[in-house]
Amino acid sequence: MDYRVSDDWNLWGADSLLAYPSKINIPYLDHPQFNVFIKARDSGLDFQVNSLTFEEKNSMWDHFFKYAPSPSEQIKEVLYSSPGLATSWVLLKNVTLYLVNIDGNPFSESENAILRRFGQVFEQIYIRFTDLKNVEAQALEAVKRASVDRVRAEIASMRTTNDLERITPLIWNELTTLGVPFIRCGMFIMDDEQQQMQTHLSTPDGKAIAGFRLPYNATGQSIQIVTHWQQKKIFKDHMDEAAFAEYTKTLVLQGAVKSGEKYLTENRPTDLYLHFLPFLQGMLYAGNTAPLSDDELQLVQNLADAFSTAYARYEDFKQLEEAKTKTELALKDLKSAQSQLIQSEKMASLGELTAGIAHEIQNPLNFVNNFSEVSNELIDEMKEDLAAGSWQSAVEIADDISQNLEKILHHGKRADAIVKGMLQHSRTSSGVKEPTDINALADEYLRLAYHGLRAKDKSFNADFKTEFDESIGNINIVPQDIGRVILNLITNAFYAASLPPAGGFNFG
Repeated sequence: MDYRVSDDWNLWGADSLLAYPSKINIPYLDHPQFNVFIKARDSGLDFQVNSLTFEEKNSMWDHFFKYAPSPSEQIKEVLYSSPGLATSWVLLKNVTLYLVNIDGNPFSESENAILRRFGQVFEQIYIRFTDLKNVEAQALEAVKRASVDRVRAEIASMRTTNDLERITPLIWNELTTLGVPFIRCGMFIMDDEQQQMQTHLSTPDGKAIAGFRLPYNATGQSIQIVTHWQQKKIFKDHMDEAAFAEYTKTLVLQGAVKSGEKYLTENRPTDLYLHFLPFLQGMLYAGNTAPLSDDELQLVQNLADAFSTAYARYEDFKQLEEAKTKTELALKDLKSAQSQLIQSEKMASLGELTAGIAHEIQNPLNFVNNFSEVSNELIDEMKEDLAAGSWQSAVEIADDISQNLEKILHHGKRADAIVKGMLQHSRTSSGVKEPTDINALADEYLRLAYHGLRAKDKSFNADFKTEFDESIGNINIVPQDIGRVILNLITNAFYAASLPPAGGFNFG
């Protein structure tokens, strides 16, 4: 009898007549049988005897049989008709051993001595039993911790939805390690957004069958599973052989298994007790040929809780990967848009330069046209002199024509350089450096910037003077990029020069 916890009696009894169950809880009663024992316990005694009168004994049996299984009428007649009741107690450190004589005669000194010696031996056995139980509990706790660690490590390594196929074999192995009896297991991951259960079930040998999605309201059982999950309650169900066969039809229709597969044929249960234990993201399922005990269900619940924590990290990682993918796509789109914007800006800049380029190119073209007209007139004069025999005059005119042609060539090259510069500005930069006359490039973009701004604003005017270091010569640069830099710098300078200064000075 366990007597240290409370005044109630937790009895492990045995009797040739009564065949009591292994354990009975008898609540405290204000009665001599209880009170004598409690007084001995509280006084620190290690042995106590007690005798009850006929009335005291029968009132005790009345209380006793409210909580203990009632014996046959014949046995009750013997108990209630006896003249009294005698009890001897050995009060040990953890438990109490007792003997009851239903005829009311107290036990002899020698019998009590045997009881006390047996009590000492039993105390040692009980301590050993307690130690072993503690060791077993510690070993089980170590197994549970190791199982939890394996679950967390395995799920932490998952990276894609295909990795979810490893869930069912993982659960199978850990339930086996924990010593939980089962013949089927699985996982139901809830998707509230789609109102579906992502289902992962095992084959009879622990392998995963193809995962499939089952609507919340697909069957009455599905509705029950979802309802209990939402309420965070354990759901228990039972299938006989016919119900199991009907359920497997659903798996065939879902494409999870094929007709004739060993899920349907091997280890087919005639009675399947289903247990669904809730966790944050769904339900862990274990099926067995008999109901699981409370202790076994607690082991499964511990596994479900460990799975939940690890699976939450997997979901976080999956969301992070999805966010990373979306970010990379957005960055790619942004870079594409940026490239298009840069090109648009280049074309807009080119449009602003068009007027300036037209004005700048007009000067050499005017020279070309003028010298061409003058040269034609000189040719006519030279023909007349040749006809008149004035050879010296014809030679001088030829020299003038030669000079005019040089000037036409010079201004033609000038126009060609301006056009090439415009084409380079509009063209995407190759990024390749090439020998470039930086002085000529700077002078060209200076004039383009000036005439471009003049074309937009006729009131704008500015004086500018160039001082180039002729010793620099050609340098290796990307002319398109450096040209745009020079153009932007000079354009900004012209804009700044066009603003009224704080001191009242005017530029231009």
